[in-house]
Amino acid sequence: MPGFLSWISGFFSTSQPTSLAPEPRLLNPAQDQSTDDDPETGPLLARQLEDHLFCWLLDVAPSELDGDLSYAADAIAELQQRLGDGQLEELPRQPLSLPMLMRALSDESTDRQRLTDIILGDPSLTDQLLQMANSPYFRPGDHAIDSVDQAVFLLGLDGIRNVVSAAVMRPMMAARNSREALFAQRVWRWGLTCARASELTARAQSADSSAHFMAGLLPALAYITIRRELHRICRARLIRDPDPALIRYSLVRHQWATSQLLANEWHLPPQFNALLLGAERPAPRQAQTPLNDGMILGTREVLRHANQRNLAEEHLPKVLKLAPEQIGPVRQSLNTMLQEGGRSTSRV
Repeated sequence: MPGFLSWISGFFSTSQPTSLAPEPRLLNPAQDQSTDDDPETGPLLARQLEDHLFCWLLDVAPSELDGDLSYAADAIAELQQRLGDGQLEELPRQPLSLPMLMRALSDESTDRQRLTDIILGDPSLTDQLLQMANSPYFRPGDHAIDSVDQAVFLLGLDGIRNVVSAAVMRPMMAARNSREALFAQRVWRWGLTCARASELTARAQSADSSAHFMAGLLPALAYITIRRELHRICRARLIRDPDPALIRYSLVRHQWATSQLLANEWHLPPQFNALLLGAERPAPRQAQTPLNDGMILGTREVLRHANQRNLAEEHLPKVLKLAPEQIGPVRQSLNTMLQEGGRSTSRV
């Protein structure tokens, strides 16, 4: 499976490796006349941005992302087989309260009290929700949110949907040990930023912002899931941990499929499968989705805030469908959240 950002490359490519399925394509008329020797085409810029992301997530130099993977052929094949069978041992189970919450949040007749009661019925969710609601990513003002009822009132239904999504996923992405601590922390920060970026771009295009927020979080959970599954397989087969090149290969290859598997296993509404599939493989002549733009903007801004190599501002129009006047407000919102929550994000 192609990467979350490398789907751009397929739109301009004239050939594909015969051993792989065709890469997804993105309709971008402004790039139709680009040439292969243009050093600043959308595909190349997107590939570079994705490489910068993996360097940061894995805390390695660019040279460590490439390497001979022949030593891990059996592990690669087993991961592929487990994913194809839908039998990932590390796949997070559906949170018990999620189906009831999804139904309540999608029902226009649900009132504040009903929603509050459902959340309070799950003590662990209640704690996570209040932590998330008080994070810079969600809190609407300077005053602390002390109760679930207050959170529902201040954030409204759309806002509380997003907080619930984040609160449900946060425990699954918390580091289990020191070995994965930095990766888990950075993946969570990246995922939350991409989710907010997807929400904001969807709102700018009059799409379902809450659905895009949750869909934007799924890739981060997929990263954690794939990495843990790969570690499990390598420990059993190779008696060693996977190196950065193998982790990167596995993430790029399986991230979309794992996101789809999560949506299916959690029985999320068909809308989520459509969002993920539309972002992975846009149909010919289909406009780029808000999820595509959200993943790029979220990645770019989280890397910029972490003082990592990213994408120059003047190149954004080459990889986004958002109009120039829409890009600025989204970036400003993301930067405000990142600046205010740089240290606190790892604790929520």
